[in-house]
Amino acid sequence: MPACRTLLGLALACLAIPAGANADILRQEARAYARKGDTLLYRESHWRYRQDGLAHRLVLYRCPDGRAFARKTVVERGSAQAPDFDFEDARDGYREGVRTGPRGRTVYVRPSADATARERAITLPAGGVIDAGFDASVRLHWDALRAGREVDQPFLLPSRMAFVPISLRPDAALRWQGIPAQRLTMRLDRWYGFIAPTMQLTYADADQRLLEFAGIATIRDAAGNHQDVRIVFPDPAAPADADALRRARATPLVRTCSR
Repeated sequence: MPACRTLLGLALACLAIPAGANADILRQEARAYARKGDTLLYRESHWRYRQDGLAHRLVLYRCPDGRAFARKTVVERGSAQAPDFDFEDARDGYREGVRTGPRGRTVYVRPSADATARERAITLPAGGVIDAGFDASVRLHWDALRAGREVDQPFLLPSRMAFVPISLRPDAALRWQGIPAQRLTMRLDRWYGFIAPTMQLTYADADQRLLEFAGIATIRDAAGNHQDVRIVFPDPAAPADADALRRARATPLVRTCSR
């Protein structure tokens, strides 16, 4: 089930910056490695800020040499668990997202730059999670997870234009690079879940920030294959200035990571 497992991976790429941070603009860097090994596959630059009274997130996905090839924006409208978002990969023109309009919410997907986008109206189910809203959901259920209880929730997969049930299970407590942490396992909670690889997430105990994600990512390699990655967030978010954010929002996207 590639579409299912990779879209989950993409959502988690926006979880790095703690929702309770107080700075006006925060920035955090992440590195994505091959899950087995230390080969650097791509980089991520995360920003969190407020605009027009709403919480925003911005992520630039970068080639190993730093050039940006994809951009994602997230806007928390209503529930923090179910934000609007827009993701675009300039390498092939793939685009997906959710937007809110006068008639409600719409999910959209464009497979490539020369393809016609598909759209569908969606109704948010009770406890429904959209994209980076997964992070808010983890914090909402943190006490239950720390107590050893499994959490089930409906998660939107834009490629299917539908919500599917996922299950989040607490695993062992550990120290991640010296930081007290909790490891969680996420899987599809259906009969086909057994063929979708489980994903592992490691959260810091102190502030519930994501330290590491391991699983299949939506970000593809040069051949168009989804990658099994280990995304590491080694340092907490730090204050950034408005000029850096403006440059990130305006950064042109390259169509290939090859020189």
